[in-house]
Amino acid sequence: MDDYKNNLRKSAKSADNNTRDIQTYSIIGSAMTVHRELGCGFLEAVYQEALEREFQFQNIPYEREKKLPVFYKGTQLNTYYKADFLCFESIIVELKALQQISGTEEAQVLNYLKASGLHKALLINFGTRSLQHKRLVFNL
Repeated sequence: MDDYKNNLRKSAKSADNNTRDIQTYSIIGSAMTVHRELGCGFLEAVYQEALEREFQFQNIPYEREKKLPVFYKGTQLNTYYKADFLCFESIIVELKALQQISGTEEAQVLNYLKASGLHKALLINFGTRSLQHKRLVFNL
C-alpha cells in the first residue's frame, strides 16, 4: 500500500511546487475565514455548511456534495464519488476535521482526481489550531 501511495504522490504536485492560481486562493481564503470564525473542534458537517455560506458571500461557484463519476479502463462505473464541494466546475474540495492529516487522506484525494478525470483538488483540514490546506494536482 505504501508503494501505491508513493507512486500516486509522484504523479501529483503539491502547492509548494506549482504556480498558485486565483481560484484556489479564493477557496483557501474562504476556508480561512470560516476557521477564524469557528476555530477547531466542530464536526466536518459544521465546517461544510459554514464554508458553503462563505462561498455564497464570496461569489465562488460551487456544487455541494457533487456526485462525480468514477471510470475504470475508460468505462464509467455505477459507483460514484461524492465530493464535499466542486468549485469552478473543476476543483474538488475535500474537507476534514482531524487532529492531523496523513498520507492516507492525500492518497484518497489523488484517487478521486484520477478516477474522476479532474486535475485539481484542495484538501482542507479544520481540525487543528491553524487551518491546514494542501493543493493537489494530478497529471497523467
